[in-house]
Amino acid sequence: MEHQHQYTVSVTWTGNSGKGTIDYKSYSREHVISIKNKNDISGSSDPTFRGDETKHNPEELLVSSLSSCHMLWYLHLCSQAGVVVMEYVDVAIGTMAEDATGGGRFVKVMLNPRVTVAEAEMVSKAHQLHKRANELCFIAKSVNFPVGHNPSEVVMGSPGV
Repeated sequence: MEHQHQYTVSVTWTGNSGKGTIDYKSYSREHVISIKNKNDISGSSDPTFRGDETKHNPEELLVSSLSSCHMLWYLHLCSQAGVVVMEYVDVAIGTMAEDATGGGRFVKVMLNPRVTVAEAEMVSKAHQLHKRANELCFIAKSVNFPVGHNPSEVVMGSPGV
């Protein structure tokens, strides 16, 4: 039997400057993302679309969801495989293309995790587990564009670590 999970998120527009959406330039794109028992997230649109660059935008949140989902699966798989991860940092890059209608879509996301493992013997297995993490990630399996990964592994205590 398939288990289903629901996620409830409240998004409230806070950008009404008193005139509502009377025209495209009259309102702010600011909003608040609220999830029960968690800190609110201040959101806006991308600055390209008249948003506030100091606030999170949906595109960044999508890329961060893919990155964190991959990381969580990866750490789980490493713990099962005896690979001791000491540090994990990903600089994920999402590419979105606009179309002639003014809309657009993501065309790819590339994850670039840099993983520090405890021992040199763990490097090969650590590298291999990224493929499986990508296959298991709920978010990556839910999007209609490729999610690639370009991992690198280093050993704790080696130069530069």
